[in-house]
Amino acid sequence: MQTDDDLRMGDIVRLKKPHACGSNQWEVIRLGADIRARCCQCGRVVMIPRRRFVRLIRARQPRSQPPEEKQ
Repeated sequence: MQTDDDLRMGDIVRLKKPHACGSNQWEVIRLGADIRARCCQCGRVVMIPRRRFVRLIRARQPRSQPPEEKQ
């Protein structure tokens, strides 16, 4: 079972239902009460309530590199 604490910025998640473009992989680009995610195929950005987004997740692939620090 997926928990809220598992999500991080930059994670790639596979959702249960595909997007209209046919892809079901999304990159998490914002965390909060709502999750903002970008479709990995067409680039569409959507905002989904966190509770609903977590229920839609099938699999999660952690980000490959840590984000660069801002100076």
